[in-house]
Amino acid sequence: MAGLGPGTGRLIVSTAPARPALRRLCTAALILAGLALVPAVAHGAPRVAARAAASRPHVYLMRGLLNIFSLGMDQLAAQIGRYGIDATVSNHTLEGVIVGQIAQMYRTGDRGPYILVGHSLGADAVMMMAQQLNGQGVPVALVIPFDGTGSYAVPGNVACVVNLTQRRYAYMRAGLGFHGMLTNVDVSNDTSIDHFTIDKSPRLQAEALRYVLETAHAEACRPRMAGPAVARPKDAPPARAITPAKTASPALRPGIAG
Repeated sequence: MAGLGPGTGRLIVSTAPARPALRRLCTAALILAGLALVPAVAHGAPRVAARAAASRPHVYLMRGLLNIFSLGMDQLAAQIGRYGIDATVSNHTLEGVIVGQIAQMYRTGDRGPYILVGHSLGADAVMMMAQQLNGQGVPVALVIPFDGTGSYAVPGNVACVVNLTQRRYAYMRAGLGFHGMLTNVDVSNDTSIDHFTIDKSPRLQAEALRYVLETAHAEACRPRMAGPAVARPKDAPPARAITPAKTASPALRPGIAG
């Protein structure tokens, strides 16, 4: 630095470094360099986090014949919707359309979980939808058929099946690669329930809702992203606990829990 000496008029040149000014300059440079790095770190964040943020539960409820015998699906959808969960009701004839929508969402990063519920022909539809999604590599967290018209094999992409039925011949069974939870709840001993009322039973709707909420909150029925799906229920008693009626295993042996 240079200046005039007091009372002399001489120009004095100082060779000492301007340390405070230099420190301030270095500090400013470091701050600017740090700010420049912030966007790079943000852009480099794992895509997994963004994918998880985009994922949310989806429940698809399928009605049976003519949309007039399965109004319990609408009642259940309304109950699910009160918890802020997407719940869509469709006729069983639209199973292919729904499968296409689910597969497209999964490919774009929405990992669900995906939950399928159906009554009568809609119950048959959700089992076939699970099989179609298995062929496309899409995991299904939970399937709840209400009194389907036949027995179906549960594919390996499904984590949990809770089959509510009053027909012994409509028990579901484990298919190739299935390693999840399969429960056949036989309510045929309950004389207040028949094919046209099973989907409207407050007791069975409450049990279905419990499973849906636990699955939606990742407390139960968590499918793997690849390979066979495995159910992981958390503090959830088996569905047969709600009824004294018979249950059966996937091998269709009466009286044994499935």
